[in-house]
Amino acid sequence: METSATKKQILILGGGFAGAYTALHLEKRLGGRPDVEVTLIAKENFVLFTPMLHEVAGGDVEVTDIVHSLRKMLRHTHVAIAEVEAIDLVKKQVRIVHSGLPRAYELTYDHLVLALGAVTNFYGNSGLEKYALTMKTLGDAIIARNRVIDALGLADNQLDENERKKTLTVVVAGGGFAGVETAGALNDLMREAIKFYPSLKEDMLRIVVVHPGEVILPELSESLGHYTEKQLARRGVEVRLKTKVAGYDGKEVTLGDGTKIATRMLIWTAGITPPPLLSSLPCDIQRGRIVANECLQVPKWPGVWALGDCALVPDPLNPGKFYPPTAQHATRQAAVLANNIVAALRGRAPEPFKFKIIGLLATIGRRTGVAEIFGVRFSGIIAWWLWRSIYLSKLPGLQKKVRVSLDWMLDLVFSKDLVQLPTLQATTISEAERSSNPDRARAVKK
Repeated sequence: METSATKKQILILGGGFAGAYTALHLEKRLGGRPDVEVTLIAKENFVLFTPMLHEVAGGDVEVTDIVHSLRKMLRHTHVAIAEVEAIDLVKKQVRIVHSGLPRAYELTYDHLVLALGAVTNFYGNSGLEKYALTMKTLGDAIIARNRVIDALGLADNQLDENERKKTLTVVVAGGGFAGVETAGALNDLMREAIKFYPSLKEDMLRIVVVHPGEVILPELSESLGHYTEKQLARRGVEVRLKTKVAGYDGKEVTLGDGTKIATRMLIWTAGITPPPLLSSLPCDIQRGRIVANECLQVPKWPGVWALGDCALVPDPLNPGKFYPPTAQHATRQAAVLANNIVAALRGRAPEPFKFKIIGLLATIGRRTGVAEIFGVRFSGIIAWWLWRSIYLSKLPGLQKKVRVSLDWMLDLVFSKDLVQLPTLQATTISEAERSSNPDRARAVKK
């Protein structure tokens, strides 16, 4: 991969909300300037709309409806699908590698945007790392859906009641947005699907949310947290507070209070951390995140910027505090950062990022939600409708908006699709092998 030495090089690392929207806003502001080249390095060729990830796991929307192609979204940005292997701030170089290419490539930059997001953190617990599922990527959602459907089929054929209970138990670690929405979606899927399994009954299902705090959804008000807990309980979801998942061996979850829960399925949503690659950078790092100033610049490193989940950006409205790692912050930081890069190219001063959160929303089960918007609290079907309306408007791409709308309309009429989504290649055999093994060929004919 070669870059033009005569052009100003803007290199963006990360294809999530922060990175993709920075590139999008740069395209709008640069207006196709021939003297500037924007390159985006991403692990996947799409931007994932993470607020709807649990909808894929629960079978409410189709798999590809919550992803938008980076190449369709960014028509004037060079998109490279690769892993970032090393970052050299002194030499202004980034080394990237792709498994399908024979060697790594060195990219130089004039402006570097660090938007590498965050990864799941198991806090050094090897059992969790080996056996727990996560809910961070599109693949995670597909695996969770497949595992739930597989569990129903397996339990339908099991005769041992203890094994059946273990199979039909799902534990979700973490009572934040990801954990609560995942538990609600999977609970709906299992309870709606169970009527198609003649040996199973609803009272055999057990979905458990484990949260170390005194109330779930701590990002919202305490009253909405208590409301959520009651609604989940009405739908058969068990909430365990003031404890945490301490271990998992693939068969049994151990809680911090000593309780043990037999289960084949633990979903971990209880921790994230910035990519380890960032910890080796010579800039200021706190809790694994890059410390930026109010203009999203990395101090002492001209031309280096940071935003999104991997950055600590000071909140001028709350001195001494930083903005939380949410999608609505990342997309708005992207707009300001793009303005600041363009200002730097034109020799102008950057502007600070200032944003007061508009609101927070969560779905907690079938046509029920909780929301807090401009300080006003909503719950029930109104909050659920607000969630769907607001996030549908934020979903990138008109085609995706239409597809998700159709998914939701069909969901009101038809039952959920219980088809597993296989990811393995089919078994094959060559003719040469069959002809060279006559005994096997005869067996096949029989």
